[in-house]
Amino acid sequence: MFSSNAFDYVNTLGTALDATALRNEIISNNIANVDTPEYKRKDIRFETELKQAFLRSDDSTVDATVKHLDLRELEPEVYTDYAELSYRYDGNNVDIDNENVILAKNQIKYNGLMASVNKEFSNLKRVMN
Repeated sequence: MFSSNAFDYVNTLGTALDATALRNEIISNNIANVDTPEYKRKDIRFETELKQAFLRSDDSTVDATVKHLDLRELEPEVYTDYAELSYRYDGNNVDIDNENVILAKNQIKYNGLMASVNKEFSNLKRVMN
């Protein structure tokens, strides 16, 4: 990570991109285990942690809030989703249709975050010129 305040948004967006990439891996793993008996789907908690970090902030602007975020505290937490639920008799709770929808949603989120990072770098480049 960069230590300059000019990169506060880039660093925050980068952390969100990392979480989104991790979710993509987890979803892919869920899909790969769709026929594994007793497998329980996994997911991550990140967005709620980021939202809570923003809500805990005493800063009056988004810029100040982003500047004071401790990105080390925003580590995505992997958890087992609906561990007690099973869709089938073999104990597996992965619904392939649901996983594909979540994967598509995650890809859209990733693309949006990448566009935001690109925009931030374009803004920085314009300022340097």
